[in-house]
Amino acid sequence: MTTLFSYTIPVDDGAAPNPFDGLCTLVICKPAIRRVANEGDWIAGLGSKNAPSGDLSGRLVYAMQVDEVLTMEQYDQQAPKRWPFRIPDLTSKDLSRRLGDCIYDFSSGNPKQRPGVHNLENQKTDLGGRHALISRQFYYFGSKAIPIPRHLGGIAHQTQGHRSEANPPFLSPFVE
Repeated sequence: MTTLFSYTIPVDDGAAPNPFDGLCTLVICKPAIRRVANEGDWIAGLGSKNAPSGDLSGRLVYAMQVDEVLTMEQYDQQAPKRWPFRIPDLTSKDLSRRLGDCIYDFSSGNPKQRPGVHNLENQKTDLGGRHALISRQFYYFGSKAIPIPRHLGGIAHQTQGHRSEANPPFLSPFVE
């Protein structure tokens, strides 16, 4: 059964989700969603009333349908060949390269955090998600988030965490 997850993004900085180069990934933050989401599920990132770009409450920042679910270790192993641009390069002039979300190096067994958008304070949350969610079918609006239609208002909330159990009636109209 397909699930629709919805959550509020307090700050959309381009790292989680990471919507660059024709791929949208969710690899850091949102550990509860990343632990349970499956291929085919939808994730809706909703705007915050306190977003740095202004009040985005009641708006859709992004939506992605999960195409692939990998462990974070598999993501790290595959990134150099499949998605080298997902490994952060803090020296790049291209913002999307600095915001790479493959920030954990598993090559020595225990994950080591690469320099990137998160620091050691985020490690427990990031690694608690266990999975990397990958999408090629996504819609990203960022600071130009679009209003959620009235009939889909039930997926919107301004609380911490995510919704999924209350969203089944909205799945089909959301996808449409």
